[in-house]
Formats: sequence, C-alpha cells, structure tokens
Amino acid sequence: MDISELKKELEALHHASFGWALNCCRYNRSEAEEVLQTVYLKILQGKAVYRGESKLRTWLFAVIRKTAASERRKLVLRSLITINATDEKPCSQPELELERSEMQQRFQRALAELPARQRETLHLVFYQDLSVAEAAEVMNISIGSASRHYERGKKRLRESLDREGVDYGIQWRRKENSGVVL
Repeated sequence: MDISELKKELEALHHASFGWALNCCRYNRSEAEEVLQTVYLKILQGKAVYRGESKLRTWLFAVIRKTAASERRKLVLRSLITINATDEKPCSQPELELERSEMQQRFQRALAELPARQRETLHLVFYQDLSVAEAAEVMNISIGSASRHYERGKKRLRESLDREGVDYGIQWRRKENSGVVL
C-alpha cells in the first residue's frame, strides 16, 4: 500500500481511531489527541509499518494501544522524577469532561469500573465493531482470553447497570428455559 492510499485509509478511520485513543487514555481528550498524533507520526516516519498481515483497522488500533501505554508509562516516570526532585506532589491538570446524558454517564461509570482488559475488549467489540478475534489481536492476547474478558465484562456491566436501575430498553436477563435438562 503506497503512502497516498494509506493516508486516505487513515483519514477514513480517524473517527474510530480517536474513539479508541480516548478509551486507551481513560477519556482524557488532550492525551488521546497527543497519542493519536504520535501514532500518525510513527506511521508517516516509517517507525510503524503496515505489512498487510491483518486488517488495517486492527493493526492501527494495536499501534494506538501500544503508544498510549508507552505514553502513560512516560507520564508516570516523569511524575515520579518530579516528586523525587521537588518532594512535592505534581499538580494534576483538570480533565475535560465530555458532554453526555445522565444515562450515558451511568453507563460510562459502569464501564470504567470494569477491569482494564474487560473494558478494552467491550470497547473494541461494541464501539469499534471489531470481532472478538480482532480485539484479541489488537490486545495481543489469545482469542480464548479475549472471549473470557468479553463475557465477564458483559456480565459485570449488566450487574452494575441493574444495581443502578438503568433501563436501556434492552432485556438484560436471559430468559429461563424450563425445558432444559441439566
């Protein structure tokens, strides 16, 4: 794939890429923008090369995830160095809040309470329309592991939303089948 085709594909995937970057950066908009810019630079400079071994989207999301983790480690390291140098806690910058309805805020809180792997798997499958197998590839884990994170994440999300009494118009509980022999 030549650079002009790649740029066109990246532009088409930008919205989805930014959504995934937001998730990887714990919904900190400025961090997500910085991570995505770093990813694009890596691609244009040839530091991240698409070889066609998977879908472009899957490869791109993996690059975003790894870059976000790397940036998070750098940030933690910088804050530790700052603490040691000044013996004071660094000032935290206020995070920008995205405007959401009350139901979306409840859903996002419930999603945020999930363990990281479950949250990432659900985000990739629901928001980015990836299959569980593609999510596994992005996360660099086995398909079986991704399936477990997916199922456990859905179960915990249902339980959390049931506790808050959120009604999305979806029947969360499975119907019991009295004819099943156990």
